[in-house]
Amino acid sequence: MQLRHIELFQAILQTGSLTAAAQLLHISQPAVSKSLQHAERQLGFALFHRVRGKLQPTAEALTLQAPAELLSADLQRFKRLANSLRGAHATRLRLMCTPTLAQSLLPQALGQWRQHYSHIECELATHHTREMVQALLLQEADMGLTLQRVEHPGLQTEALAHSRMMAIAPAGYWPKAECDAPLRLQSLAGLSLIGLDGRDGLGALLHSHLQELDPAVSMLTRVQTYQLARDMVAAGQGLALVDPFTALMGPVGEIQVRPLDPTLAVTLYVLRRAGETPIAAQQHLLEQIQNTAERLLMKSCP
Repeated sequence: MQLRHIELFQAILQTGSLTAAAQLLHISQPAVSKSLQHAERQLGFALFHRVRGKLQPTAEALTLQAPAELLSADLQRFKRLANSLRGAHATRLRLMCTPTLAQSLLPQALGQWRQHYSHIECELATHHTREMVQALLLQEADMGLTLQRVEHPGLQTEALAHSRMMAIAPAGYWPKAECDAPLRLQSLAGLSLIGLDGRDGLGALLHSHLQELDPAVSMLTRVQTYQLARDMVAAGQGLALVDPFTALMGPVGEIQVRPLDPTLAVTLYVLRRAGETPIAAQQHLLEQIQNTAERLLMKSCP
């Protein structure tokens, strides 16, 4: 089978008819019918039977379905990579970061950067770290900002700033005299916390520490993003342990913030493709991000 036959095969499986497959592929119905016949002649067996006006896959087609989906996915990744290479030399900067960093860190840093690079196109997107890695490898982004260390042979990871995890509570939860002092992790035993997704790197680290508490903490609510955890705390739904950027975002006085003791380290990383040297505009933005991060994190020190 040719690649075009595989694409056609996938379209018919999805739609169940030659007409709908033709519309999906933006070609004529006779062209679809002719291409299907050609594919079946090459294979030596039928791929579909017509049952009550619809095309039903044969047993052979069902066997081929899974490997065809893998090939189709690889083909789509190839197309995405080719499209990104087409604009690789354009004067633009493509940056991805996690949702928390997009709200707390990036706007300030980008404002400073724009004073020097007002003519550069800048594309910003928010993704979780897993999707960010894929985008960088497909050359759909130039840099990525994350709080998770990534080990990948195709990427280089550089630390920009260091801090620690924070405990946050609804406004007025702790006496004012205690707010500047670190919060002992053990003091959370038996309390209700807003839980974080264990698939997240920091979330998994927190979960391992909280499991050791006695009595155990209660986590009746779990969320996937740190900013949602912060919103839940601000609404009085419990306490949470979050990164310092999340703790410092939002209106002053909306929540209370205390550093956690013992210290659980949090590092801001930039991800780039291995072997690539950033252009001047990229390097300057990294410097602004680093300076802004250090300035923000100074507020979190007791």
